Amino acid sequence: MLTIVQQEYMPLRDVVFNTLRGAIIKGELKPGERLLEIKLAEQLGVSRTPLREAIRKLELEGLVVMVPRHGATVAGITKKHLMDVLDIRRALEELAIELACERTTAVQLAEIRSIEKSLKDARSSEDFFALSDLDERFHEAIYAATNNPRLIQMLANLREQMYRYRLEYIKATDKRQKLVSEHNRIVKALETKDAELGRKAIRDHINSQEKAILERIE
Repeated sequence: MLTIVQQEYMPLRDVVFNTLRGAIIKGELKPGERLLEIKLAEQLGVSRTPLREAIRKLELEGLVVMVPRHGATVAGITKKHLMDVLDIRRALEELAIELACERTTAVQLAEIRSIEKSLKDARSSEDFFALSDLDERFHEAIYAATNNPRLIQMLANLREQMYRYRLEYIKATDKRQKLVSEHNRIVKALETKDAELGRKAIRDHINSQEKAILERIE
């Protein structure tokens, strides 16, 4: 059952959009599921106008597709979309780790180490959302260490598109130890301020993620 949380000063269509996008990313609305306007409008307590506007925005983000005679349907996770997103993420994160190796403060490094340890300690958990959030926090702490607001914003724009893929990766329990090892290599690069090692560690990490997710979706 979807519930809407009204946020002050935000147009209703954007509130509906954020609610539906979150439900799709978290798997509450599953790939192939039809978005029935009447049913959703009743669940969310809104009229069909802001709902239609929200669905149009979801289509632009690639989270919804319009199927002839079926209407709006939740988009599946596709190889093409995954590859497109990871191409961008790979390039931006290599730049981020290079800058972070130069600029990370002792306080920021301590935070990154703490998140790495939390993820390592929780690697056997079945709480996929908590693990995914820890992984996201680890990378965001590195972005913050670049001290480059524009780069941080560009990477933040990928967050929602990456969330579905990050969850799929976390669900692959046999890949968890490798994930921990990859994060450890990234931390070592930051500790030694070795930008070359950092770029390679990030590249290998994203390549591993790509391979693992493709195995799951294919």
